Amino acid sequence: MLDQFFAWYNGLTDGLWGSLALFAVGVVLLIKGGDWFVDAAVGIAKKFRVPEIIIGATVVSIGTTLPEVMVSVTAALNNNGAVAYGNAIGSIICNTALIAALTIAIRPAPVNRKAIITPVLFFFVSACIYMVAAYFFGRFDRWLGFVMLLVFAIYMTMTIRNGFKNPAESHSDETEGDGGSLLKNILVLAIAAALIAVGADMLEGSSVSLATMAGIPTEVVGVTIVALCTSLPELVTAVTALAKGHGALSLGNIIGANIFNLVLVSGAAVSLSPFAIPEGSKLFGFNTSQLIEIPLMVGVMALMTLPAVKKGKLYRWQGVSLLCIYAAFVVLQVLIAVGAL
Repeated sequence: MLDQFFAWYNGLTDGLWGSLALFAVGVVLLIKGGDWFVDAAVGIAKKFRVPEIIIGATVVSIGTTLPEVMVSVTAALNNNGAVAYGNAIGSIICNTALIAALTIAIRPAPVNRKAIITPVLFFFVSACIYMVAAYFFGRFDRWLGFVMLLVFAIYMTMTIRNGFKNPAESHSDETEGDGGSLLKNILVLAIAAALIAVGADMLEGSSVSLATMAGIPTEVVGVTIVALCTSLPELVTAVTALAKGHGALSLGNIIGANIFNLVLVSGAAVSLSPFAIPEGSKLFGFNTSQLIEIPLMVGVMALMTLPAVKKGKLYRWQGVSLLCIYAAFVVLQVLIAVGAL
């Protein structure tokens, strides 16, 4: 009976409509699973009286990044390194040049320079590690995955230590309450984790199938469609923060999510299943990830964060510029996909 179910499930990806259905269901499961995971984890943390900043910097940030983690790990384990690779880079570009850009363009806000210096520094250090692997080695080996995870551990340790030293700085109305029933939260947490795992498997398998049927390089799908879908939790968080008049809050969430994409998402995928830089997508004879995507990943983060670090505020021109860059990036990926370049 179980074998028949798996045969039927795997057979869905052989057809267009089956793949589209799995893709849609996978996205829904990722979104709802991530939402429930965050709520349950926050409830558990409150039960144990964990400081609010720790909840935000660890539980919530990791919860909203779980879709990227599960999709990339699943892809890597299925020998689809292009999806894992493209998902991490694409999510950072999407988070910065689309999600954060929208909030900045609509409502620029002052920024706590002291609070973002460390996260910004960690991001660019992590990006340097990533670029060394991409440009000098041409592949991501297991030892590099361990280095990424070590950077993640150091970042989390510093964030937690700072949270216990300055718990009052992170007060938020959204985290008030007793957290609800502990048993209920644990049950919801387990269900949410299962939904995320199943959704990730559906999204990864269907995206590869759709890319194959359309003749599109898998990396292009990973860096655009999959990246956008797995970034939906960050989009919801950013829109919610903007609606409540906390535009600057989304900047910290995006920076944290981008660090997690580099060192947690990529680190977990590489540690479990190392892979080489995908060669499927080229522009003018050069690998597009090395020519465009990695420089763009670093460039959009610099455009968003450096003025904030220097001046302590965000400007509308930053948001508009980032949105234009993202639009050009998507158009370029479409042109590459259809073979126009």
